[in-house]
Amino acid sequence: MKKAFAWAVPVACLAASLVGVVPAAAQQAKGVAPYRINPGDEIEVYVWGEERLQRSTRVLPDGSFTFPLAGRIEAAGKSPTEIEAAISRGLVGQFRDQVPQVTVSVKAPAGFQFSIVGKVRAPGSFTPGKYVNVLEAIGLAGGPTEFAETSNVIILRKQAQGLTTLRVRLSDAIKGNPNDRDLGGTGLPDLQSGDVVIVP
Repeated sequence: MKKAFAWAVPVACLAASLVGVVPAAAQQAKGVAPYRINPGDEIEVYVWGEERLQRSTRVLPDGSFTFPLAGRIEAAGKSPTEIEAAISRGLVGQFRDQVPQVTVSVKAPAGFQFSIVGKVRAPGSFTPGKYVNVLEAIGLAGGPTEFAETSNVIILRKQAQGLTTLRVRLSDAIKGNPNDRDLGGTGLPDLQSGDVVIVP
């Protein structure tokens, strides 16, 4: 019954309490990562002075999109700044003088999704609209159930070389008392698009 009572407090509150626990140096070193475009994201492209080249487009499942006069643009895994440069290169032959400034913004980060399965109260796929760490993600899924093994949470991640596995110990962090063993010296891992979190 004690374990069930502990979860009367929302997991999100527990995750938020960790901010003051992680060493300041680790927080500064980690910083805020620039957003990387995912398949399914909706982006807006604006070419200054060229209204005909202003449009919103959704990144295709293969990670690309087409843009007038510039052709096919590879977007997956790139920052908006990198996509701006790619579009500018594609437009070079279309203007006598310098290519107008290109601005790319993320209109809807719908492609940033991950799934949580196993012993959580509300398993499923989630599109949080922001980067979250593994503890915050489990909070979005309603928290672990009474008999979940939070000392052996698994993150399955697709990478170029294949599927990789990350194991995370959350048992003490969930109780609001994380230690170096839980944090691994670098803090709780942030999830990437396509990750699957398994709570056994």
